[in-house]
Amino acid sequence: MTNTKDIILRLKKVRQEKNLSYSDILELMEKNGDFLAKSTLSRLFSDGSEEMSFKYDETIRPVAKALLDIESIEEDDTMDIQAMKSLLKYKIQRIEELERQIELLRSQLDKEKIKYHEKLDKERATAAKSIEFLKEQVRYKDKRMDLLLQAVQDKDSRYDELLKMILSCPCRKKAEYESI
Repeated sequence: MTNTKDIILRLKKVRQEKNLSYSDILELMEKNGDFLAKSTLSRLFSDGSEEMSFKYDETIRPVAKALLDIESIEEDDTMDIQAMKSLLKYKIQRIEELERQIELLRSQLDKEKIKYHEKLDKERATAAKSIEFLKEQVRYKDKRMDLLLQAVQDKDSRYDELLKMILSCPCRKKAEYESI
């Protein structure tokens, strides 16, 4: 089964055997009516490029038409089909890998949410206890203030009574008459 990796390795071998430069390959492609950027071509022929993902119709096929037997590529589409199948398998594997990563991230997120909610519940409980304690303190303060206010009012009423007693005292009236 021919796949894109095999095609890229064959293209590299043909380029090396024919000792073709990038410019030579671009000229051959131009004669066939295909165009490709020199940077893309250099990436295609770089070390380890057979492990990279290239768009077959836009990158690999035009170079293959220029370097390999044109008739066999045009007439025999099995290489195209096989390359597309291998590319499709690669994409499916990548999608499955990404789905596993998504599921892993989802489970981690769910765990983090649970931890966050537990922490939030603890903080709420602590805050509720603090609020209840402070309310109790306010009630205690209010009771103390009421007692103190009552004591002040009692004191005021005693002062009023003492003042009335002093003013109504018969001895005071006698002293007032003498001074007149």
